Amino acid sequence: MIVLGAVLLILGLIFGFSILTYIGVVLLVIGAVFWVLGAVGRPIGGRKVWY
Repeated sequence: MIVLGAVLLILGLIFGFSILTYIGVVLLVIGAVFWVLGAVGRPIGGRKVWY
């Protein structure tokens, strides 16, 4: 999710599509939150590990 967010953010900035930039930022933030919660061992959505 973090990688997809970064790609969309870069594409949005390069091509000037604000919706891609917005979606990229949202995916980066959500991915970072899931990564931190998973790293501390907190289950997310009833699952301890997301693949």
